[in-house]
Amino acid sequence: MRHLTTRYHSDTPADFVAANHQTMLTRLAARAIVMRNNQILMLYTQRYHDYSLPGGGVDVGEEIEQGLIRELQEETGAQQIRNINPFGLYEEYRPWQRDGYTSVNMLSYCFTCDIDSQLGETQFEAHEINNGMIPVWIDIDEAIGHNLDTIANSSKKGLSIERETFLLKLIKQELLS
Repeated sequence: MRHLTTRYHSDTPADFVAANHQTMLTRLAARAIVMRNNQILMLYTQRYHDYSLPGGGVDVGEEIEQGLIRELQEETGAQQIRNINPFGLYEEYRPWQRDGYTSVNMLSYCFTCDIDSQLGETQFEAHEINNGMIPVWIDIDEAIGHNLDTIANSSKKGLSIERETFLLKLIKQELLS
């Protein structure tokens, strides 16, 4: 899969990453790009006031494409997921204060795919419910503009918004031009 970019969060610059490799978790994630004309299937998160691609961590022993299908079904209720094609890998280093780790090397494998028009029931995890996540179809320009406004003006933005906004801009450039 092509490498899209590598991003270092301000709290985990390259020299920090090199010096703290023993306390860094490598986490694989799969992210879905589902388009209908200019509309894109996103997750709106009330807590962070942002839009993100459906997807998440790949479980141990799970193939990346299997993780993509599972996450897309859980987070959006998507059915009949098909025509899965690689889009690109977004690599990032960011803080991660869990299970003895201080940082994470997140490898987000992004795929385009198609789904049935009707969404089924979601199966959110507790933290996703607490964050107020809901699946929405939204115009890609509206999602980009909203995230850019959140980056510029919100104190409650999450760590993933820069990744999501980068990906949205690239999706628009490559898939809608």
